[in-house]
Amino acid sequence: MKEAPAMSFLHRLLRTAPDPREAWRPLWHRLVIAAREEHWYAQASVADTLDGRFDMVSMLTALAILRLESEADEGVPAAARLTELFVEDMEGQMREAGIGDPTVGKMIGRMMATLGGRAGTLRDALREGDDAALAGVVERNMHLAQEDGDPALVAQGLRAFHARLVRTDFATLERGEIAE
Repeated sequence: MKEAPAMSFLHRLLRTAPDPREAWRPLWHRLVIAAREEHWYAQASVADTLDGRFDMVSMLTALAILRLESEADEGVPAAARLTELFVEDMEGQMREAGIGDPTVGKMIGRMMATLGGRAGTLRDALREGDDAALAGVVERNMHLAQEDGDPALVAQGLRAFHARLVRTDFATLERGEIAE
């Protein structure tokens, strides 16, 4: 028997139904851990700054969103849940840093635009299969260490991470695991 819409609303309001985002929290945590891996900063020369770390989190999240969207029925809702976790975490980070309500909404809007833009440019560059196109995305969209930043090296790492995501089946991603 299908639940009446009013009951569904009450379940959400009273939080008696499980939050559908929670299924994707393990993947979100895995992406954050991957974005913090030292090789991005030490070898690939991503700037080890707040902006550089945001760049890594948003790039890896965009790659995961693209992978999830490739699934038939479940992919787009899963990608939406992952995006919601990205927003929740970014908002929490801003509030923890003491940023007030009027500014948080504007900054979240910009972060969402950045994430969406990165997903689109990554999709195009990956489709081309050309590392030069992917390096161009990195050069235009990421903060690199000025003295030795190498967009091509970061692009290689992003392509390798994307390949790992593609090799990982949907259920394994949901558990927060990514193929080696």
